[in-house]
Amino acid sequence: MTIYKGTAHKVGANIDTDAIIPARFLVTTDPKELGKHCMAGLDPNWVKKIKPGDILVAERNFGCGSSREHAPLAILGAGIKVVVAHSFARIFYRNGFNMGLVLLEIGDEIKKIDDGDELEINPEEGIIKNLSKNLEITVPPLPEFMKEILEAGGLVGYVKKRLKK
Repeated sequence: MTIYKGTAHKVGANIDTDAIIPARFLVTTDPKELGKHCMAGLDPNWVKKIKPGDILVAERNFGCGSSREHAPLAILGAGIKVVVAHSFARIFYRNGFNMGLVLLEIGDEIKKIDDGDELEINPEEGIIKNLSKNLEITVPPLPEFMKEILEAGGLVGYVKKRLKK
């Protein structure tokens, strides 16, 4: 599995799917188009601060609100492959993995990551290195079946791969 390295872009608690991708942009399911408006409900210029490979970091209950699959697609379309959070809303957690987005829930360890920190993440081993602070956070490694879903690019890719067998 991939090791991810990028700059942390930290947001607060209870960021809902309307903040991630406001309803007025839900006229498409194209990740690149949705990505242009990622987090526009929080800050219309947020996506301009992102480079491909950067990492979204959030406080509690990230992705609450409606169950739209557009939210993880917008994050992926913005070039972000990994979200690290204190906790996720359950439906967002499921949708995120189904769309191929890596999600790591780390509880209070989130306090060890600040906006702008450089991170290196190995989800297979469950290791998050904060290179800016020279510290390491461990989380349970992803279960094998979740790794398979991610490696297939999401649930649709995983099912297609399974059906070919």
